[in-house]
Amino acid sequence: MLLNPVVVSVVVLAALSLARVNVIVALLIAALVAGLMSGLSIEDTMSTLVGGLGGQGETALSYILLGILSVMVARSGITEKLIRWILPRIQGKRAMTLFGIAGLACFSQNLVPVHIAFIPILIPPLLAVFNRMKLDRRAVATALTFGLKAPYMLIPLGFGLIFQNIILGELAAHGMEIELSQIPLAMAIPVATMVIGLVIAILVTYRRPREYRDAAPGPGAAALGTSATGGADSSGSGGAWTRQHIVVLIALAVTLVLQLVFGSLVIAALGGVLIIFVFRGERWRSSDELAHGGVTMMGTIAFIMLVASGYASVLTETGSVDSLVASATGLIGDSQLLAAIVMMTVGLLVTIGIGSSFGTIPILAAIFVPLCAAVGFTPLATAALVGAAGAIGDAGSPASDSTLGPTSGLNVDGQHHHIWDTCVPTFVHFNIPLFFGGIIAAMVL
Repeated sequence: MLLNPVVVSVVVLAALSLARVNVIVALLIAALVAGLMSGLSIEDTMSTLVGGLGGQGETALSYILLGILSVMVARSGITEKLIRWILPRIQGKRAMTLFGIAGLACFSQNLVPVHIAFIPILIPPLLAVFNRMKLDRRAVATALTFGLKAPYMLIPLGFGLIFQNIILGELAAHGMEIELSQIPLAMAIPVATMVIGLVIAILVTYRRPREYRDAAPGPGAAALGTSATGGADSSGSGGAWTRQHIVVLIALAVTLVLQLVFGSLVIAALGGVLIIFVFRGERWRSSDELAHGGVTMMGTIAFIMLVASGYASVLTETGSVDSLVASATGLIGDSQLLAAIVMMTVGLLVTIGIGSSFGTIPILAAIFVPLCAAVGFTPLATAALVGAAGAIGDAGSPASDSTLGPTSGLNVDGQHHHIWDTCVPTFVHFNIPLFFGGIIAAMVL
């Protein structure tokens, strides 16, 4: 079993990812290992991988369009108006501030799907306020990461629609049918454990005051403030509401409605982008600049998902998944508990290195779905295991947007360490609860 091509390939993938090798390069090397060990030639392996790229084509396109929409929202200056409204209301209210930040971050995944684009705009201006409140930035990082993860796991809108459609499609691709409306139920227990982790972080772990010096942002702060937005323009951020603000709000409302009507984030994001152009929230001649900003923000993630889909195709083509499932079933026997523990452990090892829950779902599903079927898990329990094992990589991973985003906003003055102040706190408070949440969900659903 240990020499099974799928096992060796996944170990190679995890090792390369943990060694901080580029995720795309790691996926390609792991695919070659799986193919060559199974007797496929290099040409056949690469052909299979390229043929499987289309499996996540719609997801990748959704990411690119959302990136463009995110740039438009950032350029409008709406987030800066939100800051001005929030500042007078959070003075001295520590817990409320942190839970409020988590709530605002939640909107970035579903209601206003801008992902991490809001962080470099919202957080740096608030650092001076946090310093006066003696707020532990590790608690802020935990709140932000919660908002970047929990909503897409639970709510089938925005990035949640992408995530849950990936789970739906991958289960179907491996012979297990489930309705999209059932996936939030499958993810409810894992998300509930994350809520517990957030409450512990805010009210217990990081409740004590922490001193930070009032320092000017470092030399890279200006770049950080605009890198996620493709060159944000503050021209519309004055005190009065402008026509651009209204158009962007209408576009976001249209995006939400189109998601609900069509169930397609490609249609929804495209509709929002076109509304902004048609009603002159942005000029058509700025489209190249906006597209560049959107691709810069989301392009890498989109391409990782494409390559991950191809990698999953290679694992399937080798035929080694079936032998792996047979071997694992022999070791696990009829113990669903042991099977759930093994699968969550594999998910943690793979996804913590890759740092992309969206990109690892196809990889995990190729192994998990047949194994779940072999030991008798229901489709709902299988969805819970695949979703939780995939999501577990976002928090705590040095290569994840869910950790890189918070660090980009909290470290503009050089007082927030990416590993110790973002990755370790989010790993402890979210990955550990998610590990047990996935197992519990699998056993009760």
